[in-house]
Amino acid sequence: MTEITTGKAGPQATYEAYLAAGRFMIQRADSTGEYVFWPRVLAPSGATDLRWVEAKGTGTVYAITVNRSRGGSWNVALVDLDEGVRLMSALPAVETASIGARVKARIETTEDGPRVVFDLIEEGAA
Repeated sequence: MTEITTGKAGPQATYEAYLAAGRFMIQRADSTGEYVFWPRVLAPSGATDLRWVEAKGTGTVYAITVNRSRGGSWNVALVDLDEGVRLMSALPAVETASIGARVKARIETTEDGPRVVFDLIEEGAA
C-alpha cells in the first residue's frame, strides 16, 4: 500500500487524499484505542496521538431518510461503522433500507470528487 504524504496538510486534506487514492481511512488514537471520524487533530477524549488506519468498511444503518423531488429521489443515511464511529452517507443502489441493516462501504467517484457510500450486505454474506 502506498502511504499518503501530504506534508503539512490538515486531517481533512489527508482524508480526501486517501479517498482519491481509493482508500477509506479513519483515525485511531494509539493511547486510548478510540476510533475517530470526522477527521480531526484531537480525539474527543483529548488524545493527540491519532494515526490513520484502514476502515473495515462494514457497519449498520442507524437511521435513513428518503428525499423526493421532481428531479428524483435519494437517501441520506447515518451508518455506525463496526469501529464505533458514525458517519453520514448514502446507499445509492437502493431507495431505502431497514434500520439495523448491514452495509459495506465503497468509494464512489462523483463530479465533486470521491466519496464513501454504502451497499447493503445480503443476508448470509459478509
